[in-house]
Amino acid sequence: MPEKRVRGLLCLLGGLHGILHRLSCFFEKYCNQSEVSHVVKRMSTHAPIQPNRLLIVYNADSGLINALMHAVHKQLYPETYPCSLCAITYGAVSMHGEWKRFLERLPLEVVFHHKDDFAQSYPECGEGGANEIALPAILVGERGAQPKVLLSARELDATADTIELMERVEERLAAQFMSDNLDRVGA
Repeated sequence: MPEKRVRGLLCLLGGLHGILHRLSCFFEKYCNQSEVSHVVKRMSTHAPIQPNRLLIVYNADSGLINALMHAVHKQLYPETYPCSLCAITYGAVSMHGEWKRFLERLPLEVVFHHKDDFAQSYPECGEGGANEIALPAILVGERGAQPKVLLSARELDATADTIELMERVEERLAAQFMSDNLDRVGA
């Protein structure tokens, strides 16, 4: 096959991947939604002094066209794909099962954002904001408060796979819980 036809075929496959990925995201967002925001699942918190939200923020804009472009980029040029979090947590079609199960077991509300809707929800932390957070990132926080970085873009870029990511999230949540409790005891 000529090289041009192979590239065309790869682009078509990447486009189909993107459509399936976007459909998967749609069903994950809206079929399990408990409120108008991008909430995947709400679980009761075990202690009032624990952060009640885990924000997972992808370094990609929302929308079908953007999903298609990112899917093609991720498939054809993975070494330059700008969202390590998506690369780690998503396969060709949907979220990795072990990551999804891990998030479902957390005693936190898990909220997914793309960089454009994150900037709308948290203008001070979004692109160009006074407290801009480099993306992708995993954040924690209380509803209505400015979120804190749990895992930074640099740390996510250095994460090898889903297992390592889950270990890092568990470690950081435990440290965050201890820190919050010590701060409140000392206050």
